[in-house]
Amino acid sequence: MVTPGATGRPAAASAPADAGAGGRDAAYAVAAATPDPELPQLTIADLGILRAVDLSADGVEVTITPTYSGCPAMREIGADVARRLAAAGYRSVTVKTQLAPPWSSDWITADGRRKLAEAGIAPPPAASGDASARGVPVGRSPGLAGRSGPVPVKLSTVPSDAVRCPRCGSLSTRETARFGATACKSLHRCAACGEPFEAVKAL
Repeated sequence: MVTPGATGRPAAASAPADAGAGGRDAAYAVAAATPDPELPQLTIADLGILRAVDLSADGVEVTITPTYSGCPAMREIGADVARRLAAAGYRSVTVKTQLAPPWSSDWITADGRRKLAEAGIAPPPAASGDASARGVPVGRSPGLAGRSGPVPVKLSTVPSDAVRCPRCGSLSTRETARFGATACKSLHRCAACGEPFEAVKAL
């Protein structure tokens, strides 16, 4: 079984006893290659919404998690996963949805973030509060709760929520619309290169 890690983040597939052609690892690979319909540059594994793949005498059971409650793409994703597994020779495919723990944009893999940037879409900053992922120097995060010792002084003039332009890398950007083509994206414009771009929201 491919299961989430301790933090809920989907873990890498282990090598089960019946791994091999037609085994659980093979079923996982088929399901993992399913593209996300709203971000087709990414697979559901890149996006981090593939939670588990189980193979038993009764068939294959795949567990996925929506990026947000009510995501309209879940039905299409489930149907696509089932079609791909059926085409690969697996029978009696069941796709179920797991809501807890909820998906976080931190679950997007490094490869997924690279693919987003290459497509001109800004990857989300760290939802967990990692300031370095937002382009703010480490140690200058505004969150001071739980700190002891000297209080760091924030010298950076970069807003903590600045989104890095995926085209030129500048942090001199501004949000132009809270929602893009889908609810999980927002629209921005870069002051340095003048280009508009989409960004995946941090959740």
